Amino acid sequence: MTTQAHTHSSSPAAAGTDICIVGDGAVGKTAALGLAQAGFKVTLLAPPAKSAAPDPASWDVRVYALNHTAHRLLSSLRVWDAMDGARIAPVDNMTVQGDGLPEKASPGLLSFDAYAARTDALAWIVEDRNLDQALDAALRFAPNVRLAQGRATALTVSEQSATLTLESGQPLSAALVVGADGANSWVRGQCDIGLDYRAYGQNAIVTNFSCELPHRGVAYQWFSPTDGVIALLPLPGQRVSLVWSAPQALADQLLQLPLSALAERLAQWAAPVLGALAPLQPEVAKAFPLRLIKPHAMIAPRVALIGDAAHVVHPMAGHGMNLGFGDVAALIDILLKREPQYDCGHERVLRRYARARKEEVLLMQIATDGLHRLFSTEAEPVRLVRNIGMSLVNHLPLLKRRLIAHALGQ
Repeated sequence: MTTQAHTHSSSPAAAGTDICIVGDGAVGKTAALGLAQAGFKVTLLAPPAKSAAPDPASWDVRVYALNHTAHRLLSSLRVWDAMDGARIAPVDNMTVQGDGLPEKASPGLLSFDAYAARTDALAWIVEDRNLDQALDAALRFAPNVRLAQGRATALTVSEQSATLTLESGQPLSAALVVGADGANSWVRGQCDIGLDYRAYGQNAIVTNFSCELPHRGVAYQWFSPTDGVIALLPLPGQRVSLVWSAPQALADQLLQLPLSALAERLAQWAAPVLGALAPLQPEVAKAFPLRLIKPHAMIAPRVALIGDAAHVVHPMAGHGMNLGFGDVAALIDILLKREPQYDCGHERVLRRYARARKEEVLLMQIATDGLHRLFSTEAEPVRLVRNIGMSLVNHLPLLKRRLIAHALGQ
């Protein structure tokens, strides 16, 4: 496909670009906007245009629980205020319960609230569509950004630059290529970066409901060794977003149910706190496979990986997108602070980026994978210990404050 671009830079199409970003998700677009605003000449390569946009009045079933790191980054880029604030819900409280049903003996309970954390919100629930539209609007008017459509078929690297060859045969050259093309990253594959892969045998079922009782800004999460992890996240008004990380066989069954039947299935958890649930119109449910992907490196010669291309974690903590925004913030900061003799794709500069992200990414991988393992067993001694542990943490203010600070991205 030939490249169709809105050019905001005087640099030639195939040369004179500092950075070429592959991938048109929220992380890739944020990286393009942030790097351009930092003064770099950026080409954002996206696949061919998607199908027609859905009804703007509907509620997107794909939502993100964005933390303070994401909020600071998007605010600094003037994207946060460009989103429709009426469709963003702050999370004022988070309640996590072990072993599912409220009536079970000695269920573990852990709660966090924004007031105790001395912050305005623990997180913000944002629809993918709301964020995407704000990023698109910002990119249309951003200086130094060239938007290109097409698919790359080859990546070649020299001492001075990296070159992407498109299906049309057109080359795109840059000092640095950023892979922001998701969990099945083509860029990562071209770099021959090995990875550790673990399929969780679960699918995340996502959809939206109205609720009989006000949610009061509370995000609810229940762990069940048989049913997986059930999360109901607040949306504006009396609406909630479901993210049910269900074992594969159960997920297949749930997808076959009418959403009214799925709401009834959720009543055993939701009814005591939210009352009856009802599907939002139009009724839509989607499923996403859950896996742990740990690439052996976040960098290669003249290549940096960000977002899901660099790490994929279980969504139980809701921090996959936040890790990606952390990547973007770190990459911008390190590129701006590099010495004048190094271009933005220099090996020393990229090593600094990899070191800057290593600890946070590793901690999140260990935490989410460990929690998944801990709550996937039905053994009674383990169930007892984990529930006692959750309740103990709930009564240790210092430890809770440390957990909250980490979750907030502080």
